[in-house]
Amino acid sequence: MHRLTTKLVSLLLSCALLGACSPAPQGGKPAGADFVLQGPAGPVDSRDFRGKLMLVFFGYVNCPDVCPTSLAAMNEVLNGMTPEERARIQPVLISVDPARDTPESLRNYAAYFHPSLIGVTGTPEQIATIAKAFGAGYVRQPTRPDGGYAVDHSASTYLVGKDGKLAGTLPYGAPADELRAAIRKAL
Repeated sequence: MHRLTTKLVSLLLSCALLGACSPAPQGGKPAGADFVLQGPAGPVDSRDFRGKLMLVFFGYVNCPDVCPTSLAAMNEVLNGMTPEERARIQPVLISVDPARDTPESLRNYAAYFHPSLIGVTGTPEQIATIAKAFGAGYVRQPTRPDGGYAVDHSASTYLVGKDGKLAGTLPYGAPADELRAAIRKAL
């Protein structure tokens, strides 16, 4: 029980520090940014999705809890929308673990959640720049004796408008109906 309490306190502290790790751009509000990252079928350019609403989530394949929960919620929200609405939305998972997440592993992982979800990765520098532009934070934890490690990261989903500008943030754990309403409003 003590070990669980220690882990929980460590996780809460890491989450609190994530905000400090990602300073907001000038003006105090993140603006988002265009990106070209590597996807399973080659380069993925966010500008190719102009005219669609993008749901951008920062996570990674080996995430034990926040990513599967968030991506399952995204699936529930998307499946509760009409086919016409879904056709106007592009969900994107940006890896915060480029050392382990390959385009192929991201394709396999994304397929568990929704057929239109695209997983992308890039260099550590590219990921850091994009995460900062969105106001997302992440911190790689020390490597464990077994060679594995965790990456603590922001849990929000970023709503990018049809014009390519950051339109809002969808909070982690919000009810599907609230998330769907926010997405419909932006459509």
